[in-house]
Amino acid sequence: MKSASSLDQLDADALRALAEQLMGELAETRQMVTKQAHDIQFKDTHIRKLTHEIAVLRRYRFGKRSEQLGGEQGLLLEDAVDADIAAIEQELINLGGQPPAQKTVSQPKRQALPPELPRIQVRHEPHSTTCTCGCQMQRIGEDITEKLDYVPGVFSVEQHVRGKWACRQCETLSQAPMPAQVIDKGIATSGLLAHVLVAKYADHLPLYRQEQIFARAGVKIPRSTLAEWVGVCGVRLQPLVDALRETILNEPVVHVDETPVQVLQPGSKKTHRAYLWAYAPGAFQDLKAVVYDFTEGRSGAHARAFLGDWRGELVCDDYGGYKACFEQGIAEVGCMAHARRKFYELHQSGKSLIAEQALKSIAQLYEIEAQGTDLLPEERQRLREQQARPIAQALHAWMLAHRLKVPDGTGIARALDYSLKRWAALTRYLDDGRLPIDNNWIENQIRPIALGRKNWLFAGSQRAGRRATAVMSLIQSAKMNGHDPYAYLKDVLTRLPTHPNNRIEALLPHRWQPETA
Repeated sequence: MKSASSLDQLDADALRALAEQLMGELAETRQMVTKQAHDIQFKDTHIRKLTHEIAVLRRYRFGKRSEQLGGEQGLLLEDAVDADIAAIEQELINLGGQPPAQKTVSQPKRQALPPELPRIQVRHEPHSTTCTCGCQMQRIGEDITEKLDYVPGVFSVEQHVRGKWACRQCETLSQAPMPAQVIDKGIATSGLLAHVLVAKYADHLPLYRQEQIFARAGVKIPRSTLAEWVGVCGVRLQPLVDALRETILNEPVVHVDETPVQVLQPGSKKTHRAYLWAYAPGAFQDLKAVVYDFTEGRSGAHARAFLGDWRGELVCDDYGGYKACFEQGIAEVGCMAHARRKFYELHQSGKSLIAEQALKSIAQLYEIEAQGTDLLPEERQRLREQQARPIAQALHAWMLAHRLKVPDGTGIARALDYSLKRWAALTRYLDDGRLPIDNNWIENQIRPIALGRKNWLFAGSQRAGRRATAVMSLIQSAKMNGHDPYAYLKDVLTRLPTHPNNRIEALLPHRWQPETA
């Protein structure tokens, strides 16, 4: 038998262990309560911010007409503001808040869909028509919900017929639910929503023009309704863009470039310059994707904020805003196309013989790159080491020699200085077969935006810009992977309401497979 002292020791050890367990649980509880309080405070602050923002936008949208813009600029801005309002309402709902009561007399009433449009019935019946009491249910009616569908060029009405089944014995009623929709209780199918997004952000058709096109097809959809669809879809698609950004920042090589866009703010009749940035994996990486980012200015802080903790090889032009990134451990990869452009402009304007010789040497480097396009990185690097490096070394020595001969301030001096000061970055590609010779890959991805920006303007808050860049990121990435943007967005918008958040990567353009496949 154990002695009394042994029993006392066991009791003390048990009490000590219990006390330590309780203290640990108490610490976890305090940590959880602190986190919940922080989350609540964050949500409350964000809800107050969104509520103020939506009040400002509504004041502009439904305020005095004399304070608003007319003409095409006014139409573009109204569309953006309506979309902003819808996006904020959706964000408030996501945060558990409620949008401020607002339905005004100007709110368009939903009209019956034109009877001449073809109807396609989609039937929904309960999985089982046997009641829980064991009796066979009888069909006593049905509910019909009509949604407007659009296959490019053709409107149709998608009728969702949900039969009502009742048990006469216990009076139980059963009916299949409506499939989940991106826009709850909206009339638009995912096909129509996808078309509106592609027309606006890929074909650069403003909403007021789409309204006119739809009207000619016999369907009147107010611009304010189209804008609401765009706003909500932008919010719902944002998680895909966030996941795409994280995927790109897992790559060792990233391209970046930026282009200006004009912004027109509500309540102001002047535009100011904002910037759209583009980020993509290296031209030789397997991942084909691009993410656009909208910012109010061109400060390098925006690039640093987007890249975050990423450390790798950054292919870019010589914009000074990137310099701080290089001080934080990111390696700079220069753009030979920019260096070539300096000599090309000089040769075009003055037929400079020095510029002509530089162009010939750079052309030789590009000829070697063309030979290595389809090679593996190791093979490409060997090719560069054997053929490109001797040419680059000779070009560098030639530049140094001619720089001593030309006076400061001349055009040829500036062209030579551009390359000589950046020579390490311009030739870094020779050391790594994964690196491209220039930044043309990202410039090709930003070109569709630059070509279409004359047809659209952003609202002053960054919301409209972020929405545009989010949708354009998915559309352009779909194109890069050989997908039809309409087919991609239609399928994604169909699946998104029921798709698990922890599997969002399956809907990204480079991984997407049609659900019917």
